[in-house]
Amino acid sequence: MHNTLIVTDDVTPFCNTALTVLTFQDYLAEFPKLNEPKTRVINLCDTSRYLSEGYYCSLLAQARNHLVLPAVNTINDLRMAEEKSIDRIVFSLSVQQDNAEVLDEPLLVLFGEVKDQRFKRLARQAFEKYPCPVLELTPTITQTTASAKTSGKVQIEGFASVHAKAFKDLTAKQQVRFIEQLEIHTKISWRAGKSSKKTRWDMAILINPEEATPPSDEKAIKQFVKAAEKVGFRADVVSRLSREELGHYDALFIRETTAIDHHTYRLARAAEREGIVVMDDTQSILRCCNKVFLQDAFAYQKVPAPKATFVSSATDEVCDKLIADFGLPLVLKLPESSFSRGVHKAESKDALKQRLTDMLAESALVLVQEYIFTEFDWRIGVLGGKPIYACQYFMVRNHWQIYNHQGDRFSSGGFTTMPTFEVPKPVLQAAIKAAKVVGDGLYGVDIKQTNNAVYVIEVNDNPSIDAGVEDKYLGRELYELIMQEFADRLERRGR
Repeated sequence: MHNTLIVTDDVTPFCNTALTVLTFQDYLAEFPKLNEPKTRVINLCDTSRYLSEGYYCSLLAQARNHLVLPAVNTINDLRMAEEKSIDRIVFSLSVQQDNAEVLDEPLLVLFGEVKDQRFKRLARQAFEKYPCPVLELTPTITQTTASAKTSGKVQIEGFASVHAKAFKDLTAKQQVRFIEQLEIHTKISWRAGKSSKKTRWDMAILINPEEATPPSDEKAIKQFVKAAEKVGFRADVVSRLSREELGHYDALFIRETTAIDHHTYRLARAAEREGIVVMDDTQSILRCCNKVFLQDAFAYQKVPAPKATFVSSATDEVCDKLIADFGLPLVLKLPESSFSRGVHKAESKDALKQRLTDMLAESALVLVQEYIFTEFDWRIGVLGGKPIYACQYFMVRNHWQIYNHQGDRFSSGGFTTMPTFEVPKPVLQAAIKAAKVVGDGLYGVDIKQTNNAVYVIEVNDNPSIDAGVEDKYLGRELYELIMQEFADRLERRGR
């Protein structure tokens, strides 16, 4: 039987209990003891601040081989969860409601138990994930259909926020309830948390939950996490990452749309300085995100591409020359654009002049390309110089691009995914050559094909990999190929 110590900021509320209660200073001075029995510690101090007394209490308990609740990794996990909202979706739960409002305040979870039994399952899963005496949860509640309102049920999908609370921050009534639950908890055996497969490395997968068209959807991100574990990574999905936190990882996988003057580039640069393996690396971001570089490099390296030029003015003379050289319609692109944003088609001189004028107000240069009609674009995924997947993206109905942005609305055409060995050889060769211009990372090379001619449109450093689309042929193997590349690079570095 374990000896249980309760460490708290104030021992007064526990005077009428049979519990062994002491302050942090007492625990610091009096333990460990010679020939002491197996000991477990319930830390009720404030752990919200890094290197606080509460933090050191758990740290010292672990150093003294005392079982402790919460453990230091739980404290750190909670801090990261609160800062980065990494637990957006945990599970789905339907609950009955008696009125229109399910919760007027956050849920208070005491050792995995909650007063409102409708949320018992939610509380239990939160405690299993974050073993901590007191948790405060704000569930994510969705109610999207009229039937949900009339049936009196709402849907809960995880929690919007979760953090630990110190005993001293509870109200008097909550403290009474907590002590009752504490006395019950001290009489039961502690179960070890779910053991996780031992991993060699740690990886951060950066996403942006607010992004309308992210490079990977939620299902794909989950597949990346599973694939990472299979090859030896413990992967954390994060929406924010400081440079200090970055230092705890061996690898960084950016699954947020990148840009040069953007936190994704700055984070990638910080990772490189720390010797962390990162995709996308800064060279790839710089080269892919700027079509000025790509167009010039394609010409120099003899990569097949549409005829194009850069213009810095929208005079009549410039417009006349563009039409004479390339004909109509013309494709106009801002140097930094993605997912068909910042890309326009001009079908007349007036439209060309107006569009150029508008775009030059945003950028000193605009890329002008000849228009090549195709029913679909090839997208060849290239990793480390080798093709790994192939898709045909078809144009949106009644539109000339594979993506159509109309205000807040977004639509895309159909697709066909196939093995790379079924792709015409000239398309594969052009993709490999174009990717080599950029680097040796993970790229999506967009190519148009007319008869026997191929034209590289651009190289994307942050290609779309969505569940049921790019992985349609390879399935889980696609995610494992990418994660294995991270592992191989770390192996080569001797990490």
